[in-house]
Amino acid sequence: MNFPTAAANVAPRVNADPAELARFGQLAARWWDPNGEARPLHDLNPARLRYVAERAPLRGALALDVGCGGGLLSEALAAAGAEVTALDLSPEVLEAARLHLYESGLKVDYREQSVESLAEAAPERFDVITCMEMLEHVPDPASVIEACARLLKPGGRLFLSTLNRTPAAFGLAIVGAEYVMRLLPRGTHRYAQFIRPSELAGAIRAAGLELEDVSGLHYNPLTRSATVGGHTQVNYLACARKPEAVRG
Repeated sequence: MNFPTAAANVAPRVNADPAELARFGQLAARWWDPNGEARPLHDLNPARLRYVAERAPLRGALALDVGCGGGLLSEALAAAGAEVTALDLSPEVLEAARLHLYESGLKVDYREQSVESLAEAAPERFDVITCMEMLEHVPDPASVIEACARLLKPGGRLFLSTLNRTPAAFGLAIVGAEYVMRLLPRGTHRYAQFIRPSELAGAIRAAGLELEDVSGLHYNPLTRSATVGGHTQVNYLACARKPEAVRG
């Protein structure tokens, strides 16, 4: 798998696949339906939030949700007390996210903006950054991680989730979820874009962050439950910390 490291001193570019944006845009109107195509994300969301909340204080924190989609995790972070900015490049899903705020009564600053662009404008702004189920959908995942590192305050934490490039992940996330159980639209995932934990760890270190944890994320579609821990053969979560500034 080609997993390039973002070059330094290069102007930000749009790190997105138009076909992926169009695919997710088609789901926008049904994003908040817990029994629709985004059902697995609804079921995973409580486990993802717990993973973050156990490792970083959220009340009063400045949080950024990268690749926010329709805002499931963004709203959960806001409900936990964080001041949330959320980014996506699909105008359709952002519209769904903004409309849902009228129902939830929460406050999230949704922006149609790339994380690379925001990193140029607001470095070292955020205490917590989340980027869940997004890295496997972009052409250059290392560029996303490098931009997140620049956006973190010293001592801040980055939380990631993605899919491992293993036969088990191919069988469950693509064959099982897309073709057998039809939990996701066909074509949602491309196996070649799945990311091994060692590759993710390398990109995290290259961005100047310290990897603190890697944990499996396990989903049971029959019970609609998710747990964290154990093996990382399919889905997994990672937590990385930006070192404190060294004082001379």
